[in-house]
Amino acid sequence: MSLDTIDRRILSVLQRKGRISNSDLSAQVNLSASACHRRVQRLETEGYIRDYVALLDARKLGVPTTVFVEIKLQGQSDEVLDAFEKAVGRIPDVLECHLMAGTADYILKIVAEDTEDFARIHRQHLSRLPGVVQMQSSFALRTVFKTTALPV
Repeated sequence: MSLDTIDRRILSVLQRKGRISNSDLSAQVNLSASACHRRVQRLETEGYIRDYVALLDARKLGVPTTVFVEIKLQGQSDEVLDAFEKAVGRIPDVLECHLMAGTADYILKIVAEDTEDFARIHRQHLSRLPGVVQMQSSFALRTVFKTTALPV
């Protein structure tokens, strides 16, 4: 299925306002409520819309520190990559894990209370990850820009 202009407008609005009512959404994209509802259902069924979530405030939840960790592994065999990915997926403080091209094999995005909490995460979890030969951590000083919205 290809997306038309109305589909793209629906996706754009839903990315910014996931809890918008169908009637408000239909008004914003100039469709009847029933036609809008059918389109949203189709976008969900076809996988364009994966899920609806609440974006939480890390500061209010006590984890304002963001750390990016570059990981180098001992090799890139399927066994090494699979073991690492399974283990890292069990660490609750890891928000993102990306397999990379370049000097690092993976980059992790981790949240922590502060540097002491990150030291705990490192000691209890990161240092025990399988296949790791090198890690380099970088602390974000300030988030300049952040979005979850994809360009549609």
